[in-house]
Amino acid sequence: MKLSAVALLASLSVFGASAKMVEVEHAQGTTKLDSNPERVVVIGLGALDTVKAMGVEPVAVSTVSMFPDYLAEYRDYQFVSAGSLHEPNFEAIYMQKPDLIIVGSRAAPKYKELSEIAPTIVFATDAKQGYWESTQQQWRNLAKVFEKQEFVEQKIDQIGQEIEVIRTANQNNKLDALTVMSAGGKITAFGAQSRFSAVYKDFGFQETVKGIKESRHGDLVSYEFISEKNPSTLLVVDKDLLINKGKGSTVQRDFENDLVKSTQAYKHDRLAYLDINAWYLSIAGMRATEQMIADVKSASTPN
Repeated sequence: MKLSAVALLASLSVFGASAKMVEVEHAQGTTKLDSNPERVVVIGLGALDTVKAMGVEPVAVSTVSMFPDYLAEYRDYQFVSAGSLHEPNFEAIYMQKPDLIIVGSRAAPKYKELSEIAPTIVFATDAKQGYWESTQQQWRNLAKVFEKQEFVEQKIDQIGQEIEVIRTANQNNKLDALTVMSAGGKITAFGAQSRFSAVYKDFGFQETVKGIKESRHGDLVSYEFISEKNPSTLLVVDKDLLINKGKGSTVQRDFENDLVKSTQAYKHDRLAYLDINAWYLSIAGMRATEQMIADVKSASTPN
């Protein structure tokens, strides 16, 4: 019995040495917790994308209508649901006895209630700070928690170099871009202060149209507007892929009209459809950011 007690104390000592108290500053304050938490609940696709890239397996995740390819393992919905992107299921989360809750921007207003269940970190970018700069901070926060600093710094260096190459090329070529979203037959435009600010602040496109009204859902425009402004690059977010799940989207067919075809973007093959998951759902996700780079590359090469 004495040997067993000694062995138990030794194992507890090793466990205590492997975990350390860390502090994480985020959008809602500062959270203290032990590193390498075992039971993690993730609310939001950007955070889920990132922790999965770090090799973390959550005990519960938020339910969404469409998981991207890099999270295809969740498409059969064989997981414990932590609620929706906007509305956490507090009872289900509590029953998982989490050591950490990571919450995205959409459910961030529930931070106080969630933090009463377990230490909670908000994973959300700051449009004023800029997408890439803010995203790096989100990754470093999680790297500190899961002791993945070396992995994350290597990823930041790699992605940062790719973004710099694109930004420099776009600035040297003085490429402008108009970013629009199509949803339910309505087209809205987004500028450098919007949720798609990365197009301009990080990837180096000039704004085709300056002074677009800042709004979460964009400024209402039309095909005539697109033709009149004549962007050299046209970036389209197809929200109908979410709205009409299971029914398909006609957006790409709808944009094949004479007004869009009259633009320099169409004539020079600089019309790109941005991945809805990467740009709209999985904000600041690690693999989502890589997809964003691939999308912009497809529209950046001058013809």
